[in-house]
Amino acid sequence: MAEEKMVRVCVTGAGGYIASWLVKLLLSKGYLVHGTVRDPGNPKNGHLKSLENAPDRLRLFKADILDYDRILAAVSGSAGVFHLACPVPLDKVENPEVDLLEPALTGTRNVLKASLEAKVRKVVVVSSVTTVAMTADPRPKDQPLDETVWSDVEYCKLREYWYCVAKTLAEMEALEFSKRTGLNITTICPSITIGPMLQRTLNASSSYFLEIMKGTKPLENIGTCFVDVRDTAEAILLVYESPEAEGRYICSASETSMKELVSMLKEVYPAYNYQKSYEEVQNAVSLSSVKLQNLGWKHRAFKETLNDTIHNYREAESLSTNGTAS
Repeated sequence: MAEEKMVRVCVTGAGGYIASWLVKLLLSKGYLVHGTVRDPGNPKNGHLKSLENAPDRLRLFKADILDYDRILAAVSGSAGVFHLACPVPLDKVENPEVDLLEPALTGTRNVLKASLEAKVRKVVVVSSVTTVAMTADPRPKDQPLDETVWSDVEYCKLREYWYCVAKTLAEMEALEFSKRTGLNITTICPSITIGPMLQRTLNASSSYFLEIMKGTKPLENIGTCFVDVRDTAEAILLVYESPEAEGRYICSASETSMKELVSMLKEVYPAYNYQKSYEEVQNAVSLSSVKLQNLGWKHRAFKETLNDTIHNYREAESLSTNGTAS
């Protein structure tokens, strides 16, 4: 395919967990990809350069999402923009304003303003299911949460769920920006995303899953929703390529309690140091991905995701055979 006939798109935060799989998918589908990273020369972004078709069709831009001019340079010439760049903390956030809120809010504003200035045709903002499910009074499990439901920002502030606050405010602002300017913006809200890693550094959801395998932290027996990272990338592209797509989309595939998850893992991988006791919590959350499925989205079986995740961790030496860190 001649380069002039290829569609050019931009992925912010291209070196991240979900973004890396999205870049891989876009390259496989014939797109030209601009990817923003803080430092293209950093070895942690080396996996992007080794992707199939990357030498010919991937260009990495050194761009912090707080730097509008650099974001505009990366976005310019693109038909579509996928905004994924956002800090995802592994530990307690000491300074939420600086560490989370400013990057999430100002970063999103910069990407959207640059997209408008560059006359981008469509923007997909990758949000999080934390913008849906965090309220003081959760809905009963037999009433799945859908795209009409929003997390309670004041409740999240009270509980110091700063990632939830940042993602919720950023997604709200993105949808309001769309109404105000006419820029075609859709948002997608993945649940806890697991599956094989392409990047070399451990991301937050993979770290969370490893803690389950190793039994390193106390766990609540809470209802938890998961989705495969590869299915998430497919969903993001589906929303972008579907002319009828609009508004928000929940992206979640499987629901299980922590006890049920550990039981499934023990059947196949009995050698690890799983948690032996749990704090019982009456907070089962059910999510509806019907709107996304109506666009044609399908997902893998949960057991396939679990097997591929653990196989990948073993290859990366994140797990040793005795269940401890390698």
